[in-house]
Amino acid sequence: MWTELKNRLSAELAATIQERFGVAHQPVLEVPPRRELGDLSSPAGMQLARVLKRNPRAIAEELAGALRRPDAVRDVQVQGAGFLNFFLDRRAFTAAFLDAPLLEGGLRRGKVVIEHTNINPNKAAHIGHLRNAVLGDVLGRSLKSLGYPVEIQNYIDDTGVQLADVVVGFIDLRRLSLAQVAALPEPFDFYCWDLYSEVGRWLAEDPERQRLRRETLHEMETARGPRAEMSVLVARRIVARHLATMRRIDVSYDLLTHESDILGHNFFEQAFGLLKQAGAVHLEKEGKNAGCWVMPLSQAEEFAGLEDPDKVIVRSDGTVTYVGKDIAYQLWKFGLLGRDFGYRFWAEEGVWETTRDGVEGHPVFGHAWRVFNVIDTRQSYLQKIVRAGLQALGHEAEAERSVHFAYEMVALSPATARLLGYLDEADGEDKVLEMSGRKGIGVKADDLMDQLIVRARDEVLKRNRDLGEAELEVLSRQIATAALRFFMAKATNNRVIAFDFDEAVSFEGETGPYLQYSLVRANNIRRRLGQEGLPADVFAEDVSALPHELWSEDLWDLILQVAQIGETVEKATETLELSLIARHALDVAQRFNTLYHRHPILQEKDPQVRAVRLATVQVFRRGLETLGELLGIPVPEKM
Repeated sequence: MWTELKNRLSAELAATIQERFGVAHQPVLEVPPRRELGDLSSPAGMQLARVLKRNPRAIAEELAGALRRPDAVRDVQVQGAGFLNFFLDRRAFTAAFLDAPLLEGGLRRGKVVIEHTNINPNKAAHIGHLRNAVLGDVLGRSLKSLGYPVEIQNYIDDTGVQLADVVVGFIDLRRLSLAQVAALPEPFDFYCWDLYSEVGRWLAEDPERQRLRRETLHEMETARGPRAEMSVLVARRIVARHLATMRRIDVSYDLLTHESDILGHNFFEQAFGLLKQAGAVHLEKEGKNAGCWVMPLSQAEEFAGLEDPDKVIVRSDGTVTYVGKDIAYQLWKFGLLGRDFGYRFWAEEGVWETTRDGVEGHPVFGHAWRVFNVIDTRQSYLQKIVRAGLQALGHEAEAERSVHFAYEMVALSPATARLLGYLDEADGEDKVLEMSGRKGIGVKADDLMDQLIVRARDEVLKRNRDLGEAELEVLSRQIATAALRFFMAKATNNRVIAFDFDEAVSFEGETGPYLQYSLVRANNIRRRLGQEGLPADVFAEDVSALPHELWSEDLWDLILQVAQIGETVEKATETLELSLIARHALDVAQRFNTLYHRHPILQEKDPQVRAVRLATVQVFRRGLETLGELLGIPVPEKM
């Protein structure tokens, strides 16, 4: 409704400018810095003064007198040097807002594919993977809310070095058979976590052992041999565990894309043929890249200044680099490759996945209008090369719509690192601990959630001693989920997160539980009104009849803050700065909690005053529930 109102007002103002002055001008509407300056403002008078060579205030006054105002605009005033300031009808706006959609979606142009999570299937998910998954999930929810058809993909690198090392660990280090590995109890990914760091040390002890890795990689890529069989078993079990971990924080996928199927369907061979045909790659005859197929990038502006800007796509031994497979995958996402996967439904996990054979009747995957690859900043160079590959094939528009959603890594705060035994008391408060899978340093995602649930449980018991065990369990999980997801979403993308248990699960401050507490408080007002036999809701026709002056400035500020949610979500998805959504949710919650005691509802005797306050709470509740849904924050019944 807010965006619709701004668009209508802007259109009317543009039409008036054309009629009065014969000038085509698209006016800008902004929220003024102070409430006494109105609810919306336009500098059209000053902008037109340069064209019309007239006094800007006189231009603004002429526009104010001639403008056809939308119903929600109560007054237009000319202030300052020539600002047009618009004051909304608080009754009409609030009444309409009780029913109007907060996010004005409608069906947008083009399917969006978002690839996120992408955990190597060699060990348990860790805390860094959670940031990737949360950011990708919030982006998907936000784009869906704006009307885009969205497909979420999770890339499974089941032919990579990390998985090969675990296979070497099972076969050559532990000497376990396929049946013995299949019989290992859960949590299987935890077992592999320890094995992965152990086999890394074991391989480093003797350079001759590196051949075991090479043999394993060869069998995995050709899908033949006992090592390939072991890799399929290990990857399958670990992916199932990863999916279970992500379900704990309400993250799901439409499609699992297996790298082995990219190889099995010869996607790269198809893409490589297109690259050679376009002259985008050439065979080096001499130098350090002799015998390699290389993509020359020295002429591209974004690769200028690099010591070696040319990228190897196929090594001299015939093996394909990661970026070669990524280019093929990106072409498929846009429907530009000329071939497709087979698909099957993994019923136990409730998700579609690629396969070499496939079944009939599957959804249409890929064929995106825009693609977002959610990968940390360390992959920026490779993502640029993927775009360069699309450009080299003449797909300029798709390269432009191939977006790298980059973000910084997750570390541990000193307090959390000490709690987990990675730092001691002598380490300073400024020392954050970065993750290292090879060294076995890190926090498993499931361990993190378990710890958060325990802490949430303790916080709940401080406030609610009479809860039953089942209710306590549900509430603790809801709070833990909110704590984790909000912590991952609230930081800007270019900031390294230092995760801290105490900060994340606090019921006060900038946290997910604080948002939940605010909603529970608002819902309690409605519940207690019902218990008192008073109306628990107000309706649009009732609000429209209330006196305008009953809306105090602070109540009106909260309503306008909620009204601007749609603009915030649009901006967040355009800039990929999803922390804007988290910040907006915090601002809305803080405004409400400031008003909670200042404008009591249950004790208010005047039914009209109570109705205005209740209408404001209804708008707040809808707003924070909407933002909470985008952030993936569940709404508890009590806290």
